[in-house]
Amino acid sequence: MALISKSKDDPSEQAEPSQRPVFSRKNQDAVRRLTWEIASISVHLEELRYFWAKALGISGPQWMILMAISDLDKGDGIPVNAVAKMLHVDSSFVTTQSKLLEKKGFMRRKPAPEDARVVRMSLTDKTYKQLATLAAQQDDIHDFIFEEFEEQELVAFTDKLAALKGRIEKACMKVALGI
Repeated sequence: MALISKSKDDPSEQAEPSQRPVFSRKNQDAVRRLTWEIASISVHLEELRYFWAKALGISGPQWMILMAISDLDKGDGIPVNAVAKMLHVDSSFVTTQSKLLEKKGFMRRKPAPEDARVVRMSLTDKTYKQLATLAAQQDDIHDFIFEEFEEQELVAFTDKLAALKGRIEKACMKVALGI
C-alpha cells in the first residue's frame, strides 16, 4: 500500500492507523532476520568485551564500566548514575562493581564537590596505560570489522541503528504498559 508523504514533524499530519502500511509476509521475514542478526552481533560483541576484560583481569561488565567512564569523563569524573544510564543497569550495580575496580587500582571514586552524596568516578593512570597496550589490537579488530564501510556510510548506518534503538525502547515501554 502506497502512502502520500506526510510530515514527520507535525503529529496532526501523521498517517491514520488504517493508512499505515501493513508489513507483508516478506517484510516480516526481513524484520525477523534483522532481529536475529542484531542478537547475534550482540553475542559476538559480548565475546569481544570478555576478551578485552580478561586481558586486564576483570569481568565483562567491569570492562563496560571502564569503557563508559572512558567515553563520558571530561576530566572531572563521571557520576555513578550517568554510567548506569549508559549501560542500562541499576546504579547499585555500578556502585558495587566500581568499588571492586577501585580496590584493583582501575579507578578513583570521589564525592562530588557540589554534593557529597554523588560519587564521581575516573580512571587511573594505570588503567589508561593498560588500555593503551590494547589499543593497537583493538584498532586492528575495528578496522577488520568495519572495512566495508566508508565513514559517511558508517555514520548513516549508526544513525539508523540509533533511531531503531529508540523505537525499540518505546516499544518496550508500550508492551510493559499493555498498550
